[in-house]
Amino acid sequence: MPNKANKSYVEELAFLDNKIAEMGGLAEHVLGLAFDALEQRDPVLAERVVELDRKIDALETEIETQVINTISERQPKQESLRRVIAALRIASDLERIGDLGKNIAKRALAIAHESHPKPLMTGLRHIVELALRQLKDVLDAYAYRDAERAVAVWRSDRNIDDVYNSLFRELLTYMMEDPRNIGLSTHLLFGAKNIERVGDHTTNIAETVHFLVTGEQLVDQRPKGDRTSITLIKTDQEKDAG
Repeated sequence: MPNKANKSYVEELAFLDNKIAEMGGLAEHVLGLAFDALEQRDPVLAERVVELDRKIDALETEIETQVINTISERQPKQESLRRVIAALRIASDLERIGDLGKNIAKRALAIAHESHPKPLMTGLRHIVELALRQLKDVLDAYAYRDAERAVAVWRSDRNIDDVYNSLFRELLTYMMEDPRNIGLSTHLLFGAKNIERVGDHTTNIAETVHFLVTGEQLVDQRPKGDRTSITLIKTDQEKDAG
């Protein structure tokens, strides 16, 4: 039978896992709700997202406090230390995902009285669905200590980048067709970029999970596919040619 001290240590580690699960669930909820607020131009939903983001911030603080206490009091070694550090790193990425969701919701407040074309919102919905699926998969990878699933998430981030590139070009075209579209399109573009950044943070989490399980860093180059800077250069060249 484990002694009282060992049992307490096990409970401390379980506490971190439980708080990451809670934080991850809130991050998923915030991201989905933020898009709903943007799509429906609903300021009430947007304010709800801001409230939930505060809960995510509070959870990160709880995790940070527990990590500091565990390291100082237990001085964990090897696998246990990886587990504690992984929780800290994942909490940081989840906090940033919450912030990105809040940023998307703020766009909803800015365009509350504007209509927006359905095709553009369809593209945004697609990228949100990809990001949510990626976030769920990486949280499952953490919960089940599944390095293979984590690597699959890591590789799938390029799918989000591809959709973002396509959406970027659509919004750019929409702005060029009519200068009156620039304000709305800019807000949607920043919203899309926030979602693309969510993909980057889930990729961070995937790398952390892989390290947690295997003790090894992923050494391959990240499968990034954001080509928007090239798109801008090509667009300027096309305008000059015209």
